[in-house]
Amino acid sequence: MATVNTTVPGMSYTVFGNTTLLSDGLDNTTAVNYICSEAPDEYAVFYKWAQFVTGLIIYPIVCVVGIIGNTLTLIVLGHKDMRTATNVYLSSLAVSDTIKLLNDLMYFVLLLLKLENLDDDNKIIFNFYPYAHYIFNMSVCVTAWLTVSVAVDRYIAVCHITKAKEMCTTARARIVSTVVFVSMITLSVPSALRYRPMLQYDDRLNVSCYQIRQSTLGQNDQFMTPYTWVQNSLRSIIPLIVLIFLNARIINELRKQRVPGKKLSSRNRITLMLIVIILCFVVCIMPDAVMSLFFGFGYVDETSLVRGIREITDSLLAINSALNFVLYCSMSKIFRTTFMKIFCNNCTVQRKVSERLLQNGHSGAAVSVARKDSNGCSGNNNKDSRETYV
Repeated sequence: MATVNTTVPGMSYTVFGNTTLLSDGLDNTTAVNYICSEAPDEYAVFYKWAQFVTGLIIYPIVCVVGIIGNTLTLIVLGHKDMRTATNVYLSSLAVSDTIKLLNDLMYFVLLLLKLENLDDDNKIIFNFYPYAHYIFNMSVCVTAWLTVSVAVDRYIAVCHITKAKEMCTTARARIVSTVVFVSMITLSVPSALRYRPMLQYDDRLNVSCYQIRQSTLGQNDQFMTPYTWVQNSLRSIIPLIVLIFLNARIINELRKQRVPGKKLSSRNRITLMLIVIILCFVVCIMPDAVMSLFFGFGYVDETSLVRGIREITDSLLAINSALNFVLYCSMSKIFRTTFMKIFCNNCTVQRKVSERLLQNGHSGAAVSVARKDSNGCSGNNNKDSRETYV
């Protein structure tokens, strides 16, 4: 647990977890337990505002947009025209990002319940926390190593072209993605066992309330200290080092291949898009890496200042999980074309047929086609209408 020292006129106090030592300037010191209320903390207002802005404003917007975008991404990348090794990684990445966004959306729901301040709702919140903690750590780890997999795939495709056909296969991409999911799911299991909800009695306020406390495993420093370092390293710092190195090599190779006055090839445009995705991930995860690894800050056991900063760094991770669909649409012509082919193809074909019939003077047929065009665009495409357009 972190310790914060602060002073107020005529009195000094030290917050350690939920216990505050009060001194009146003499030798008399008493311990006050803050179980069902917040201990005195000068950053409490900052934490409450950070939680309100991120949890109740940013998360619902980012999560809903991101979940819809990732769902559309999975549909587009699952099309037969998009079956490549890179797209297998990107599909897996969309699944991981969706899991994280669903978990973040649940955080928003639980904050709404917390505003009601009902005992049953508080029980639900504290019972859910250990699982949410696990899902968060697992999904971030999976996202990190799938992003590394994408970078390795592009590195081979750009810097070792002769080996790309043999090494960058869809079968191998599926195996790598499965290994990443299974290994990170297994690695994160202790996260689910680190905390547990407890019903505690506050004799100062004469009330009982639920609190998150470390479990027996969580209190085992001989296990949790090295485990936390390993998990934080695999979640952020090692992927960051690998991604920065691979991106530097890829960018350098693209610069060598660049011909002045000539447009980028399709392969290099895809590589450029993936570089942007990787850079966005690096920027969004860097604050989390600094907080987790270099300062060793968690969340539950920390002060209001640290928890407020954590709210901000976690919201950056949510934004990263929701961003990829926008990047695909803005930077990949193939993705946009396939998207239009899936969702707008029938309406486009029918309009072209209508225009052709009108130009040929077939007004009666044109009216019939226009009606079917309207039905087709509203989702009423039946077998007969499709045969009409062949």
